[in-house]
Amino acid sequence: MKYSVAQIAGLISAEIIGDPNAEITTICKIEEGVPGGLTFLSNPKYTQYIYTTKATAAIVNKDFVPEQEVPCTLIKVANSYLAFAQLLNFYQENKPRKTGISDKACIAPTAKIGQNVYIGEFVSIGDGVEIGDGASIYPQTVIGDRVRIGARTTLYAGVKVYEECHIGTDCILHAGAVIGADGFGFAQQNGEYLKIPQIGNVEIGNHVEIGANTCIDRATMGSTRIHDHVKIDNLVQIAHNVTVGEGTAFAAQAGVAGSAKLGSRCIVAGQAGISGHITIDDGTVIGAQSGVTHSLKQGIYLGSPAVPASEERKLIVLRRKLPELYQQYINNQKNNQ
Repeated sequence: MKYSVAQIAGLISAEIIGDPNAEITTICKIEEGVPGGLTFLSNPKYTQYIYTTKATAAIVNKDFVPEQEVPCTLIKVANSYLAFAQLLNFYQENKPRKTGISDKACIAPTAKIGQNVYIGEFVSIGDGVEIGDGASIYPQTVIGDRVRIGARTTLYAGVKVYEECHIGTDCILHAGAVIGADGFGFAQQNGEYLKIPQIGNVEIGNHVEIGANTCIDRATMGSTRIHDHVKIDNLVQIAHNVTVGEGTAFAAQAGVAGSAKLGSRCIVAGQAGISGHITIDDGTVIGAQSGVTHSLKQGIYLGSPAVPASEERKLIVLRRKLPELYQQYINNQKNNQ
């Protein structure tokens, strides 16, 4: 990577304050800046570092006004965080990508492999699999029979995709993700658990990202559905027959029980749990460690059981006062004796 400040500014429609010919060879954090480095300032907590960074250039918001001399060239944009994200995407897209099929991969004769595909060592690909053009399948990934994987989708090392699941185009599945394992379906019979066969599949849309060691279970019947542009963090559990609407995002360790339906553009924060057979409206935000036990209208929810955020904030204040209130009650009881 080697670009001038002027070239970088051109990519993000930016104003330059300083040397447009300065050469950028790497990307760095503002507090760990190095010569040739490009950094950014978005969070005001890091403003102090703009005056001491050794980075060659920094992307800042247009309204940033230095209080003292800045040692680096400034690249001014409307939203520095977004602009930096765009540059990181540009950098990622222009990195050399692996191509070719390893002779150590095991590919069924009936599998259909697209053009410019990378398939690494010890990958196993089953009968009737279809892999789109430009897909990347990293080592030790297992793809079951009749799976479909769209163009330019990447499966990192150790991903497991069970039979008959479908993954769209431009998706990313990180290491250890499991798609299509059996849903947790059992019926009690004479004090024992009788397994209910899970004969459905998982349908994943386009531009979906799934974190490391996340599990999405196959449906009992029909499909577990993850719609376009969904983003799922590491260690998330999505149970059988769940539907997740377009653009919804999950933070790490969240879990959704069977047959729940989440709308579009929802946010599910870390360690939140959602009960089965309920519906979450579009645009709903569920706070960290919240427990959702009933269907929710659009809004922001906190606590366990989850309630509207304004109500939970009042309850937090009251809970903090409980020891004091309890002591007052005890004292009043003694005085009235």
